Amino acid sequence: MNIRTRALAFGTLSAVLGLSLVGCAGQVPMTPAKDANNPECASVTVRLPDTVAELKKRETNAQATGAWGTPASVLLTCGVEVPGPTTLPCVSVNDVDWIEDDSQAPLYRYTTYGRTPAVEVVIDSDAVSGTTTLVDLGAAVSVLPSTAKCTDLADVFSGK
Repeated sequence: MNIRTRALAFGTLSAVLGLSLVGCAGQVPMTPAKDANNPECASVTVRLPDTVAELKKRETNAQATGAWGTPASVLLTCGVEVPGPTTLPCVSVNDVDWIEDDSQAPLYRYTTYGRTPAVEVVIDSDAVSGTTTLVDLGAAVSVLPSTAKCTDLADVFSGK
């Protein structure tokens, strides 16, 4: 299965990644999330770094989005649906919890957990490190208020 086929499986956001992989360094076409107008997303987008995982920031055509790399290898969308409890792995990077979906590896989707609005980051792990990407985006995303933390089943049963 090629990268374009895997990208389409992620839906609109990831489809944009697949299309941008074949494009030039112009504007990255993206679709804003349902809650992109949330003022908290503006707080995130004004703080997005110029580089992520050593990739330069690109211009996008949608509110509350960001893209890095040529071809675009990191896509960020603020205002996606806030995830509920899940069995997917949750990783904490610099006090930001992220749900990791690797079902379409080497494309990985990370969605913030316990923050409203939620932020989704899709990365091409053949081009960038997920950990480095999340570290670089942490300062921008951490401005969103944290209302919940990921827990491990062992934490629930141990009374932590």
